[in-house]
Order: sequence, then C-alpha cells, then structure tokens
Amino acid sequence: MLRVYVVDDEPLAVKRLTRLLEATGRVEIAGSATDPEAALAFLKTNSVDVLFLDIQMPAVTGFELLERLDAEPLVVFTTAYDRYAIEAFSVNSIDYLLKPIEPDRLERTLDKLEKWTGSPIRAIAREIAAHLREVGDTSGDRSGDRSPYDARRPVPRPVPLIRLASRVGERTTVLDVARITHFFSKDKLTFAAAHGREHIVDQTLADLEARLDPRRFVRIHRGIIVNVAFVQELFPGVDGGVLVRLKDEPKTELSVARDRVRHLKERLGI
Repeated sequence: MLRVYVVDDEPLAVKRLTRLLEATGRVEIAGSATDPEAALAFLKTNSVDVLFLDIQMPAVTGFELLERLDAEPLVVFTTAYDRYAIEAFSVNSIDYLLKPIEPDRLERTLDKLEKWTGSPIRAIAREIAAHLREVGDTSGDRSGDRSPYDARRPVPRPVPLIRLASRVGERTTVLDVARITHFFSKDKLTFAAAHGREHIVDQTLADLEARLDPRRFVRIHRGIIVNVAFVQELFPGVDGGVLVRLKDEPKTELSVARDRVRHLKERLGI
C-alpha cells in the first residue's frame, strides 16, 4: 500500500483530499500539512511514496518545496489552474489533479501510480497534451499560429459553475449558483448563502474563485466572495473601511478588504 503525504495551505482542501484518499482504501496516509515548512521538516526525516502537493501556496510554492527536498517521491500536483500542467510535467510529476478533485479522477490517478514502472513520463506527456489540446480547441481561437497546448499560451478557465451541491448527512441540496448571494469561510468550513440560508459546500474559497464566473463573483476579502448582482450599496464602515450591503432579505453587510475595494468598484462599473 502506498504511503502518501498531503500538502496544501487550505485546511479544508487537506481535509477533503485526505478523506477522499482514505475512502479509496488503497493508500496509507503518512501525514499532512498546511505549512510548507512543516511539510519539509517531516519529509526530510520520513519516507513517503507519493506526495500530493498544492502548487499555489503563498510562502513556498509546490515547485519551490520540491527543489528543497533531498528525496524524490512520486508527485501528484493539485491545482485550480490548467496553466500549471506543463510546468508540473517539467518537474516529473506523475499526474496533476484539478480542484475541486473528483473521486473518479482520483481513482484514475491511483491506478496510474500503481502501474508506475519507472518510465511513465512520455505517456503522461501525451495525456496532458491531449487534455490541453481539447481545452484549447474549445476556446474559440482558430488562429493556428500556435499549438493549443503551447506553455506560453494561457489556458482558458474551466467552464463556470452553474450548480453546486451542499451535502449534509444523507441530504443533498442543489444550489443555483446565480442565486447565491455570497460565499464565506467560518470555523474551517465554506458556506454558500442563498435564499436567506447558509449551506455548507465541500470546496475551499480558492477552489470556488477559480471555478466561478469572474464577471459575476468577486473576492472582496480573504474569507468572502460576493455575487455582484446582489450588491445594493457600498458605504463607509466605522473603522474607516468599506462595507457592502446586499439585496437579500436580511440586508447582509460584508466587509471589503482595503486592497480589494478598487477591484470591486471596477466590477460594479463605478
């Protein structure tokens, strides 16, 4: 059974991926970390077979973490952005998983890991190239001047989310994303607010930000993403900051981080 270690700066992402891995019954969880430095300390004194590694971390990126490792475990990168795929391949990752990670996609990655014989890189290169070519072919660009999987060319964002599932116990509520007023994090959980109710969603704000329509949803705070269609007014807060009042029934007020005010106003056209 493969010993795996999970590194991601988002606690919810670590929790979700660890749960998915445990549910497969195919791996042994050697540990996890949200702090890259703590992960480095563990990996320098403990042997693991596979490292599930987030790419975008604020202090130390996944690529930088690998450069500081003495051992060379098999690497599966986790990311919300396709554009990292080719760079991930360049450092010999076995696979990459797009967030939010789906169980069937994870199973295919485990299949690949179990079949690894020491020289899978060319096959993986073909798989990644085919995926990026497929994405490129749907981008509407027919210039033909560059390969659709050219690393210099930005890869289109995933298709924006239309519906989102909120699972509590055995009950699943399907939410219409357009009717969600805002997302927020609290107590290491992510919530979607809609119709005056708060629904737990099994994704991090970073995952959601990558998948939501950027014309409609804006990150206004480290812990808040707002649907601009529901913004009723902006007004000064008592501490000199800016608050947003929504059009929802409770007239929700949300704090806007100072460095995000301009971006929000641009999206609102003011």
